[in-house]
Amino acid sequence: MNVTDLMRAWHLEPDGDAIHTFSSDVIPVRFGGQPAMLKVARHDEERRGHTLMAWLAGDGAARVFRRGGAALLMERLGSTPTLSQMVEDGDDDDATRVLVGAAQAVHRDRPGVWPELPELRTWFRSLEASAAGGGAAAAAWAVARSLLDDPQDVRPLHGDIHHGNVMASADRSWRVIDPKGLLGDSGYDYANMLCNPLLDVALSPGRLERQVAVVVSAGGPERARLLSWVQAYTGLSAAWHAESGETVHAARTLELSRLAAGLLSAHRN
Repeated sequence: MNVTDLMRAWHLEPDGDAIHTFSSDVIPVRFGGQPAMLKVARHDEERRGHTLMAWLAGDGAARVFRRGGAALLMERLGSTPTLSQMVEDGDDDDATRVLVGAAQAVHRDRPGVWPELPELRTWFRSLEASAAGGGAAAAAWAVARSLLDDPQDVRPLHGDIHHGNVMASADRSWRVIDPKGLLGDSGYDYANMLCNPLLDVALSPGRLERQVAVVVSAGGPERARLLSWVQAYTGLSAAWHAESGETVHAARTLELSRLAAGLLSAHRN
């Protein structure tokens, strides 16, 4: 069913300009008089995200109104200021606390069977391949492998929690959007939030150490495990950038991986 047919079948009215990416089409609409977003996936990763969104059922996530095939109709979220704006305004710690709360909401125990999602280990194939080149990538893969071999608190994961994927609903509660949908160690979901909202911010002097402390104090993973996940995740992110030809961004992301490794070494000594 194409977008036009979906709009007609679900009684949707256009309500803004569509956003087209390589993986999906996102269209602002009105559904029963209320603002909503129609998302049509063009990639399996997005479909898995739809599966997790439906399973979360509005608990810590945008509410899903309808789902069919590659399409998902969900509530339209918006916040002023955004979490990225909060960081720009000097409220970095508060923004991180919101992100931690969003991860905790996704990780809550829920009744029923977990959704069928890929294992986190499969996500790390790119890092495993890049580790052959040695250096920070190899160090990150060694840490990732130890984490993946000894997972803790395994559960459904969002997979991409950052400042742009957590937004406020009409009742001012913070909710996630755009999950990847994975199964694995809950600590993974805290790593990406420390690499955002921009790499320049993440690499600013003292920022990683401070935000790690904020995550830990807000109830996230203990310090050593969190730093380990940051080192592993940034190595993975760098591998993805390298695969896309973004060599400069890959190199800078590995700087963050080295920084996490240094903090981890200091913590253990």
